[in-house]
Amino acid sequence: MNIYTFPPVAAALDAAHATVSALADALAPLAGAHSAALAIVVVALIVRAALIPVGMATARADADRRRLAPQLQRLRERYRTQPELLQRKTMELYSTEKVSPLAGCLPLLVQAPIVSIVYGLFVSPHINGHANVLLEAPLAGAPLGTSLPSLVLAGAWWPDIAVVAVLLGIIAVVSAFSRRVSMRWAAQSPSPGMPAGTLAVLSWLPFLTVVFAAIVPLAATLYLTVTTTWALIERVLLRRRIDRIRGTA
Repeated sequence: MNIYTFPPVAAALDAAHATVSALADALAPLAGAHSAALAIVVVALIVRAALIPVGMATARADADRRRLAPQLQRLRERYRTQPELLQRKTMELYSTEKVSPLAGCLPLLVQAPIVSIVYGLFVSPHINGHANVLLEAPLAGAPLGTSLPSLVLAGAWWPDIAVVAVLLGIIAVVSAFSRRVSMRWAAQSPSPGMPAGTLAVLSWLPFLTVVFAAIVPLAATLYLTVTTTWALIERVLLRRRIDRIRGTA
């Protein structure tokens, strides 16, 4: 079942489509034929800006996790043969420190509906019974509704595949920086109970975005380029800010 055909979701997607289409029309005097592509960039920036509080909550949860990591590790070592007592002592620690063990998960649940609607807007050829006109607009000559596999099968090269390749290259570079940052932070404050091999495998997860961006329509690839770049910068800046505040508290 396609979730985007579910009436309430389809209505929300239709409203988002109308809003972004109106934004593209407003940007037409500035961007001409590329107004839809520019509208996607603007939407990505607006969504990321609106989710800054979510990012801050995630950064605080990460800071709390790092602060409690040594104590959690000691509890695991002390009660490793008593799982029920370990669980109780762990919850007591969270309660004493006024930290929720679900703090890192809740921000993800908050942003999931927003992200789902945005992605649906840029990957669905039809919305609530009508064509998604945003996917018919071009980006440097390449239709926003096309994807890398379809371009390869069609034998296209310039400028279509070149446009996709540039965007995928940017996402790959951002993913590499994201992995490097994660590995450095993990070395500074290891997660208790997580094997080094598991951490090494998880560090490659950002590159799944490259794979996903290579198979979705160009509109979604463009959106992912903007949002992944913002996410990396925001993550680094928020961590530095929170560490600086808590370090001087």
